[in-house]
Amino acid sequence: MFSGVLKKMQTEIEQEIQYYLDLPQHVLNMNQCVNKSLCLSLKGYECLNCQKTEPIFRQGFCKKCFFESPQAGDWIMRPELSKAHLDIEDRDLAYEKKVQLQPHIVYLALSSHLKVGITRKSQVPTRWIDQGAHQAMALLEVPNRYLAGVGEVALKAHFSDKTNWRKMLQFNEVPEIDWTLERNKAIDALPNELKPYIIQDEGLTTLPFPVERYPEKVKSLNLVKEEQYTGVLKGIKGQYLIFEDNTVFNVRSNEGLVVEFKLSNPRRSLQNRRPVD
Repeated sequence: MFSGVLKKMQTEIEQEIQYYLDLPQHVLNMNQCVNKSLCLSLKGYECLNCQKTEPIFRQGFCKKCFFESPQAGDWIMRPELSKAHLDIEDRDLAYEKKVQLQPHIVYLALSSHLKVGITRKSQVPTRWIDQGAHQAMALLEVPNRYLAGVGEVALKAHFSDKTNWRKMLQFNEVPEIDWTLERNKAIDALPNELKPYIIQDEGLTTLPFPVERYPEKVKSLNLVKEEQYTGVLKGIKGQYLIFEDNTVFNVRSNEGLVVEFKLSNPRRSLQNRRPVD
């Protein structure tokens, strides 16, 4: 039995992607839980920012922190709103400079379909894994988040910027994509100010997820409502646990919940080492 505050699973790429839940007393290798019975029980809440036991509002934060913490600013989801490069504060200029004023990547990724996105360079390929992308390709490397947002806005006229999570979880056959054609299409759509940041000769990254069986009809688990669930884990994709009865549980969207895990054979599922940062 293990318990702790849910945070998104950490990952590393080996022959297949390895997933880890970092709990207070143990680091649980979730790959080793595949094909085992797993019971999840809700025990409470803990805001990831203030650590108070308040109900979680969004993104792992209580309501107060969601509207006040710089980690939940509008520029997180809409990078084109970033202003730290202008020395303008949103909620906390020091934090915003730290996050916004670093290299960012504009990319194409194949998750539920081909989409455009941006991420900090330090988060490649973590961001692609979190989105459940089977393949991805970096297009631009820019010096700050604002320019990445400009690139994303330009490409949204030609590519989606959203992932259909249900389709992504049922997406078990990678279609043939002419990546050269799609890359050229994206580059042609970029404004001239971003052309100097084009990455030359960028290769295609392929991401192998540990999934034994994909769900036929997705059923999302609401642990706050159900309070407890037991099922046989059949795989992990993105930040989702996939169970035998087609139930899926999004670890990322349930950050801040205090959850107890019970395994049918916990000793074999415990991994003592932590993933490499």
